Amino acid sequence: MTLWGKLEAQFGIDAHADQFHDVFSSRPYLISNMSPHKIHGVDLLEGEWGKEGAIICWKYFYDGSVLVAKEVIETIDNVNLLTVFKVIEGDVLKEYKSFKLTVQATPKGEGSVVRWTFEYEKIHENIRDPYSLLEFIVQVSKDVSAYLVKCSNK
Repeated sequence: MTLWGKLEAQFGIDAHADQFHDVFSSRPYLISNMSPHKIHGVDLLEGEWGKEGAIICWKYFYDGSVLVAKEVIETIDNVNLLTVFKVIEGDVLKEYKSFKLTVQATPKGEGSVVRWTFEYEKIHENIRDPYSLLEFIVQVSKDVSAYLVKCSNK
């Protein structure tokens, strides 16, 4: 069994790709308003919102517990609507030596296609692949999309 892994999820949303990208790349602090049952807060610890190198801390409710993830925003690509987060501290690193999340939104018709990619290294071979965490982030993404669509229809 390999310790390195990569998971991907791709799905359609109704929100525009540029709006969706803007939330995750520049204004993730809004996500706690868009998905309050899952995301309890996103705080800026270092740097500036919307800038590469910014360090943010997520507080989220997952698997029956409130957890935290401290991440550095490694890449913000406003042309390809892509953002890369690298986990540097937090609950995820109890099971994984490294964990990187990439989100990309691509325009499609009136909405977009979102792709999340997780790249990780498990601490040992008995750790499960993070399928449920991927499903969690898909649900958060759908909450964000629904919120953006609702706001644009007002």
